[in-house]
Amino acid sequence: MNGTSTRPLAVVTGASSGIGLELAKQFAERGFDLLIAAEDEGIHPAVEMLEWKGATVDGEQVDLATRAGVETLYQRIRSLGRPVEAIAINAGVGVAGPFVDTDLDDDLRLIYLNAAGVVQLSKHVVRDMVVRGRGRILFTASIAADMPGPYYATYAASKAFVLSFAEALRYELKDSGISVTALQPGATDTNFFRRAGMEDTRVGTGKKDDPAEVARDGFEALMAGKDHVVAGSFKNKVQDAMAQVMPEPAKAAMHAKLTEPGSGKKK
Repeated sequence: MNGTSTRPLAVVTGASSGIGLELAKQFAERGFDLLIAAEDEGIHPAVEMLEWKGATVDGEQVDLATRAGVETLYQRIRSLGRPVEAIAINAGVGVAGPFVDTDLDDDLRLIYLNAAGVVQLSKHVVRDMVVRGRGRILFTASIAADMPGPYYATYAASKAFVLSFAEALRYELKDSGISVTALQPGATDTNFFRRAGMEDTRVGTGKKDDPAEVARDGFEALMAGKDHVVAGSFKNKVQDAMAQVMPEPAKAAMHAKLTEPGSGKKK
């Protein structure tokens, strides 16, 4: 990356496809240089695509579901010798099925990527931003954070953690010059459902939001300094509003109708 660039630097994780790639596009189109990260080889064509938008882009293929992987990414950030103006901590994964049947290693890997690694990377980046007295942080949570998530219990719980963590950090940092925003998408047209094994569920077979629209909502909320945004369709906003008033057992039952294995065939 060109150390003489006058453009601000943004970091985006989970940026090889889906919401992460679309967030990276938003940053590139709005005058940012980028460091993007993902575990898969798709990060390399993503770099080339984003460079066409006029940004200087670095890519890091790294497994953020491990402590060592998060440290590798942070050291790459430090090596650039440039302050991070904004970071979108977006990388995440789902594990589907009844909890009694899911693989323990898969669940624990999810928890590290979606929650523990988020804390680890945030610890480093927040401390650097506090020293500078400025910065913006976008955490990708989910509307699943607002309700229990049967049949992908560890995923929904991890996103509830992210949402609570983001709101708490926002309060702690309110006088520091650092803004924290939580992005809450609903079902979005990405690889998430295939990777999680949810293609036969009602939510997996249903209509999904455009990741570009979700990313735009998230980016605009970040730039506006909002605490959170329920992104995408009006249906997501209705679900979010209902989740604020329904009792937990009712929310779990409603959610289960969407996530139960085989429920896509019952529509």
